[in-house]
Amino acid sequence: MEIKVPDIGDFTDVPVVAVLVAVGDSVAEEDPLIEIESDKATMEVPSPAAGVVKEIKVAEGDKVSEGSLIMVLEASGGGASEGGIEPPADAAAEAAPAPVAATGTATGAGDVHAEVVVLGSGPGGYTAAFRAADLGKKVVLIEKNPTLGGVCLNVGCIPSKALLHVAKVITEAEEMSSHGVSFAKPEINLDELRAFKDSVVGQLTGGLDGLSKGRKVQIVRGMGTFTGPNMISVAGEDGVTTVSFDQCIIAAGSEPVALPFIPEDERVIDSTGALELKDVPERMLVLGGGIIGLEMACVYDALGSKITVVELMDQIIPGADKDVVKPLMNRIKGRYENIFLKNKVTAVEATDAGMKVTFEDDKGESFSDTFDKVLVAVGRKPNGKLINADQAGVAVDDRGFIAVDKQQRTGQPHIFAIGDVVGQPMLAHKAVHEGKVAAEVAAGHKRFFDAKLIPSVAYTDPEVAWCGLTETEAKAKGIKVEKGVFPWAASGKSLSNGRSEGMTKLIFDPSDDRLLGACIVGTNAGDLISECALAIEMGADAVDLGHTIHPHPTLSETVNFAAEMFEGTITDLMPPKKRKK
Repeated sequence: MEIKVPDIGDFTDVPVVAVLVAVGDSVAEEDPLIEIESDKATMEVPSPAAGVVKEIKVAEGDKVSEGSLIMVLEASGGGASEGGIEPPADAAAEAAPAPVAATGTATGAGDVHAEVVVLGSGPGGYTAAFRAADLGKKVVLIEKNPTLGGVCLNVGCIPSKALLHVAKVITEAEEMSSHGVSFAKPEINLDELRAFKDSVVGQLTGGLDGLSKGRKVQIVRGMGTFTGPNMISVAGEDGVTTVSFDQCIIAAGSEPVALPFIPEDERVIDSTGALELKDVPERMLVLGGGIIGLEMACVYDALGSKITVVELMDQIIPGADKDVVKPLMNRIKGRYENIFLKNKVTAVEATDAGMKVTFEDDKGESFSDTFDKVLVAVGRKPNGKLINADQAGVAVDDRGFIAVDKQQRTGQPHIFAIGDVVGQPMLAHKAVHEGKVAAEVAAGHKRFFDAKLIPSVAYTDPEVAWCGLTETEAKAKGIKVEKGVFPWAASGKSLSNGRSEGMTKLIFDPSDDRLLGACIVGTNAGDLISECALAIEMGADAVDLGHTIHPHPTLSETVNFAAEMFEGTITDLMPPKKRKK
């Protein structure tokens, strides 16, 4: 297959600034092949098909125009072809999961028929439903709960952020005394606090109802399970409704992991129970030092509980670099009662005095303590096994995950899956983008989920955010990287805020200075990480970030300064040893 420069507008004789592949490289469809530049705007020329590079016809510095031959590609599955771009299903077929025989026998028309049915109305599900409707499809959205929005809107992301906002105000008021301003101890009215949280949730879930009506998306309420390759049975309050479909998008979500040795007791809660705010316990154990557990710890600490955190690994938030979580660790060590790392819980016993918990450290030594409440936050598991997917011929693995290709297709080409049920990371923003991909493919569009990265944020105090490649990952994979680190102790804005414990770290490819990853810890880190995510997606390098003028004084300019630290051009600190170019 001869690959030529596509339509690039009115530009001619555009210089090639980078050849991104070598002879013998395997490329996927849409992988960038060369980078060209016009009027200081760069653009990549993508591969129109998957295959192996056989010849490269251009070099850096060559001038090209629309129609210029740049490469010869041996397309996957055969020799060179003049057919151009393959249909989306064929392009994705190489990665498509294997189909399994459907065990369900239900056929024909259901009580309700949809061109596209979406099973689950979380952020991924309602996004998929609304996008499919916008593209002209007749859509049915199935939801087991009384309100739309799934875990995120009802008992996850949104209510937790409302409570974290309150927690931040409380702790900031406490800490203002060191700046010469003292406030009285807050009086906490749990009923009013719950009402505030519920009002935030209600505004968003109510908005989804309005958006559904506006798009003529039909809502069928009840627990949906497959009964055949094109049929779902929905068990609701008013009985069973059958929904037949041409295409289906599974957005069944996930649920908290329960530990078998922990007894059922009202003093043992998961994240949903923590958000209900039934009371503020005097002493609370958080089992799990990941994002969910630490966010809830922040809330209950601010409300007055004495917090103990236990984590099996040797650091909190195990997915992040150790140096990035260190400022958070130092802060909560000063506020919480205990933080036990490299410890596990071996037994929990319900007693009149409280929940007696037995711990075991990494040396095998055991000790016990008693808590008024135990929050179990050791992760979430997908709901793939709860929907009888085998009835539709959709394979579900032992853990409950459903395998999909880059177009979100399962082994059945008319059934897609998105969100938590297709794998890590279990994040709402990943599900949203997957939902749009599935909806657009279902509507006949050529679309793939090809994001280079998915940002993660812990909305703790301070926040921890990262995207792309971390140092820990790079070391594990043997990838050579260099970094630029800017400590917030040198940031005028963070010093003015009285919160100078943060840092911004950027990870670069030393061969071309392109940004590969970013980690930020500090106040509002979650709002700052998006600039880095965009930079990675656009292939920005250190100079791009360093030469972008950021407003001063802001926390966002720490990204600028970290790039300058890498380049050795920083003036707000003594620059590190000058890099060899």
